Amino acid sequence: MSGPTDRASAESFAREWIAAWNRRDIDAIVAHYAADGRFTSPRALERMGTATVVGRDMLKAYWQGARKLPVLHFTLDRAVWDETRRELVVLYTSDRGDAKIRAMEVMAFGPDGLIRAGEAMYGAPVP
Repeated sequence: MSGPTDRASAESFAREWIAAWNRRDIDAIVAHYAADGRFTSPRALERMGTATVVGRDMLKAYWQGARKLPVLHFTLDRAVWDETRRELVVLYTSDRGDAKIRAMEVMAFGPDGLIRAGEAMYGAPVP
């Protein structure tokens, strides 16, 4: 799947991205990133010692931890596409079994349709 080009393809991309996470298909997720793609996350700082991981190998190493979680399920709330900036914001609920939290990820796409930069932000617990 290439990157989004309009609102409809952005929503489709977000649904597929969520589905890949729910399958814990790390290869499918990493395939959306440019070879030198960057991802910033507070959890990356905890797991990798740096808030920003760079490159597919480092991304894959970071996200391998998801396969170890007994429960990990994302529910898409909505996707917001900025066509001019080629940025997708995915808002979702993350359920890890013991807690549900609100989360969002911002993905900036290059002209090749691959993610060149992403950032995760985690919010308040969901009752």
